[in-house]
Amino acid sequence: MAKQLTKPSGETQGQTINIISETTSIRGDIISKGDIRIDGELIGNIDASGRLVIGPQGRLEGEVKCKNIEVAGYVKGKIYVTDLLTMKESAKICGDIFAGKLSVEPGSLFTGTCSMESPENTNDKQKKEEQKKV
Repeated sequence: MAKQLTKPSGETQGQTINIISETTSIRGDIISKGDIRIDGELIGNIDASGRLVIGPQGRLEGEVKCKNIEVAGYVKGKIYVTDLLTMKESAKICGDIFAGKLSVEPGSLFTGTCSMESPENTNDKQKKEEQKKV
């Protein structure tokens, strides 16, 4: 489901939010130039140019590449964030994090390694990890 944002005047902002609702389960990879919100389940990789939100009931198993991510649900896999990763109180992350900035609320759980680097270094780390796979 994609939701077009509207300004108070009724104009669209041109930014689309893709929503995976609570009753939806997807297996496969997602590439998006817009924002994504996951309240359901995704088993696959995400490459998003915008913001990614994992809601409290959301589950994601796979590799994540995005600019910003807010996690309130469960993520299992590597996370590459060029700007900010925010872990809400209910967040559970199992995997390695490569982020420019990290915000962690008390009560969130994290198992793995975390590397905080500049966005350029995070992108270099992504490329090196991809080269290892080949």
